Amino acid sequence: MTGAATIKVWDPLVRFGHWGLVAAFATAYLTEGEPEWLHVWAGYTVAAIVVLRIVWGLVGPRHARFSDFVTGPIRATRYLFALIGGKAERHIGHSPAGGLMVLALLLSLSVTAVSGMALLAAEEGRGPLSAVITAQEAAPAEMSVYDDDDGEEHGEERGESLWEEVHEVAANLTLLLVIFHIGGVLLASVAHRENLARAMVTGRKRA
Repeated sequence: MTGAATIKVWDPLVRFGHWGLVAAFATAYLTEGEPEWLHVWAGYTVAAIVVLRIVWGLVGPRHARFSDFVTGPIRATRYLFALIGGKAERHIGHSPAGGLMVLALLLSLSVTAVSGMALLAAEEGRGPLSAVITAQEAAPAEMSVYDDDDGEEHGEERGESLWEEVHEVAANLTLLLVIFHIGGVLLASVAHRENLARAMVTGRKRA
């Protein structure tokens, strides 16, 4: 809406943290470990931003705090149905569904980052978790048995460790949540007639 009054909603830490997570997760996901140094440092960046965001959610300004937007799943579900029906209440900060998505993303990113550091420690003895997770603690390779055309059983080694599987599942779950998040932002932007992505850049929303 041209000429409409705006108010400051998102502080710089929330905004830079948001786009920093976008860049770091995208880098880590797309590199898939090649080159390893880039993948690892992108993961460290994700972990650092998540920790900072959690702390900021406790001590930051009003709209950054969890107390401002964390609600139960029932209220979030009601908001989603109202949003689809074009009758959802507009929120200056995060909506109930948006707040739930923030928690889900922080959790999935945390699991992805920690499992990645655990995998690095288990396979190469490096990283912040190398003091508690050693290479000997990596899950042993498993054998899957199958029958060939002659009815004979053969064994096939599976090299994936438990940490590798957890890391992969968590990363893919995070990507799925990101897709849902983008869809929700687009839907809410249309319903409330404001560009929510731009608001996360400028920090300002319609009053």
